[in-house]
Amino acid sequence: MTAEDMEDQDFIEGVDEDGNKVLLQVVRYFFYNGEEYVVLGDAQQDDCGCHCDECEHSCEDEEDDEEAVNLYIMKVVPSAEDEDTEEFEPVEDEDLLEKLIAVVQTDFEKEEELGDEE
Repeated sequence: MTAEDMEDQDFIEGVDEDGNKVLLQVVRYFFYNGEEYVVLGDAQQDDCGCHCDECEHSCEDEEDDEEAVNLYIMKVVPSAEDEDTEEFEPVEDEDLLEKLIAVVQTDFEKEEELGDEE
C-alpha cells in the first residue's frame, strides 16, 4: 500500500479492554434496520520489513495464508458535542450483533465472488 493509499484510509485510535491504545482502520460503513454501523479492523502493517523494493505488501518468502484480522462492529452515533463528529458504541445486544455479523459476512462473500469473476 502506498502512502497515497494510506491517506485515503480512515484510521481511529481506540482503547482496548485492558486500557491499551490501539489503532483501528475503518473497513466499511453499513446500514441495518435504519441504523448506521461501522466495521473496524486492526490497522495493518504494510511494511513487510524486507526492504527488497520488489514487493508492495508481501514477499515471496511469506506464506499465501491470510493473517487473521480482528474485526469489530460498532454502532455509529452522532457526537453530542460536535455535529461533524461520530462516536462508535459497542453493540450490547448479542442477538443483534449476530445478525450484524451475518450481514457483514454476506457482504464480504459477495465482494469476494465479484472479485473472483474479474
